[in-house]
Amino acid sequence: MESNKKSVILAGVDLAWQSERNPSAIAQGTLLNGTLLVTAVDKFVFGINAILERLRTDLSGIAIDAPLIIKNISGQRPCERDVGIAYGSKGASCHSSSTSLFPDAQSVCLSRKLFEKGFDHLGEKRWQIECYPHPAIIEMFGLPWRLKYKRGLVSEKRAGQQKLASYIRKLEGSASLAFIVSDPYSEFLNEDFIAELKGRDLKANEDALDSLICLYVAGLYAVGSQKRQCFGDKNTGYIWVPVGSCI
Repeated sequence: MESNKKSVILAGVDLAWQSERNPSAIAQGTLLNGTLLVTAVDKFVFGINAILERLRTDLSGIAIDAPLIIKNISGQRPCERDVGIAYGSKGASCHSSSTSLFPDAQSVCLSRKLFEKGFDHLGEKRWQIECYPHPAIIEMFGLPWRLKYKRGLVSEKRAGQQKLASYIRKLEGSASLAFIVSDPYSEFLNEDFIAELKGRDLKANEDALDSLICLYVAGLYAVGSQKRQCFGDKNTGYIWVPVGSCI
């Protein structure tokens, strides 16, 4: 899908479950000749309108960590069950999404607004995909178990973020897709910086790291050479997961 002569603008969004009250994070970048350069990272973004306002007008593709299509009344979406079967033994099962749990899901609303702007699900020219960082991280970095960086003691979350940051830095030399996170955005990957974070700022850095993972997944989708598996479909909901180590 990527042109060797023309840059492709991509985005990754770590969308908060209650995005009007809780902050989301957005990472954006430029893909050109097998290299994805981070050009913006926004933290503390509240609400889908604010997200849409921050997305570049020349955006080609976006990967979002949130359920974009929810049709089932109860239980899990088929794609969530299938991801659980594939990655549950590695600690990366999915949360449940249904219209009963989320009757007016902001993620679905965001997806619908993107679709109205021409972003087709799993499309080619302008597209959106749903991604899930946990299995993506397992695959991209060849891990035997889900990387723990979201819960636990503050010290454990810091250590988990530092580990994830070290993996992301290794992507700079990836043969699959080089990922360049330069200043001022390299701060999110700095171990000393992470070691001093706590509370709201520690959570915001977690969101930023997730948005960078989503952006990289978008890059892999755009390049098209990485093996992948798409759980589910555009009717019942889907989750796109890259397959194979990138480092």
